[in-house]
Amino acid sequence: MFFSLTSNFNFVGGGSTEKLSLMKVATVIESCAGSGATTLELRGKLEDQMEWLPVSIGKLSGVTEMDLSENRIMALPTTIVGLKALTKLDLHSNQLINLPHSFGELVNLVDLDLHANRLKSLPATFGNLTNLIDLDLSSNGFTNLPETIGNLSSLKRLNAETNELEELPHTIGNCSSLSALKLDFNQLKGLPEAIGKLEWLEVLTLHYNRVKRLPSTVGNLRNLKELDVSFNELEFVPENLCFATNLKKLNLGKNFADLRALPTSIGNLEMLEELDISDDQIKSLPESFRFLSKLRVFRADETPLEVPPRELVKLGAQVNL
Repeated sequence: MFFSLTSNFNFVGGGSTEKLSLMKVATVIESCAGSGATTLELRGKLEDQMEWLPVSIGKLSGVTEMDLSENRIMALPTTIVGLKALTKLDLHSNQLINLPHSFGELVNLVDLDLHANRLKSLPATFGNLTNLIDLDLSSNGFTNLPETIGNLSSLKRLNAETNELEELPHTIGNCSSLSALKLDFNQLKGLPEAIGKLEWLEVLTLHYNRVKRLPSTVGNLRNLKELDVSFNELEFVPENLCFATNLKKLNLGKNFADLRALPTSIGNLEMLEELDISDDQIKSLPESFRFLSKLRVFRADETPLEVPPRELVKLGAQVNL
């Protein structure tokens, strides 16, 4: 059963639907609990000055999906632990400063959206959410992630873009189901060697960080299809990357004065379709470049490369400069 403000509680004032006060929210919760509803949608429905939720929210033991996004909630009551059946929780675009210690008891959560809040840390119990598949932590204030993140063995998609992350815990390598890891717009200087344990990883983005080197273990990412290390301080690309033979899209652009060469065995990346080395200092292409027979897009703006390099001439008109 779906339970929403618009279909069940219309408070009209001034010609438009009035937002709920704390008392009205309590009424909604009681009605939702009594009706046996499994979905509660309150996106953008709470009064702007309402920063807290009533403790009675813990009564919604049968709710499986809850949307509290786009409000101004600063904290969740500890009674949130009562939502044992919850599988999907959307809290994006609030003012959350932290999560209660009991949050880790929501063990049936599969999809959790916390983006665009004010979070700087996660509770120690967060690692108990072992059924999580989708986790969005983007646009917060995280400087690090807890080591218990490695307990999330079901996690497939982790978005931690636009934070202040300075490093990743080595336990990230235990997130063995990860297929997409987005780390753009952080302060990362590198990645742990354990990243090479993510054998199912398909997308890894590090756009706008401070990465100087990639770990040699990136070559173990045999299912990797997209790697973006643009706008970093990359000094070289490890030869081992060329073992990631399923790569289709590789962005090494905007490393400016730091990146001066491609790995000599780049021709091993026979599935590569897009390559960007724009604004790097690469002067020549390795001899093996000619083996990139599937290359369709090659960007080399503002580089000291000879145009067109003879390696590209051999590939023919299928490459776009």
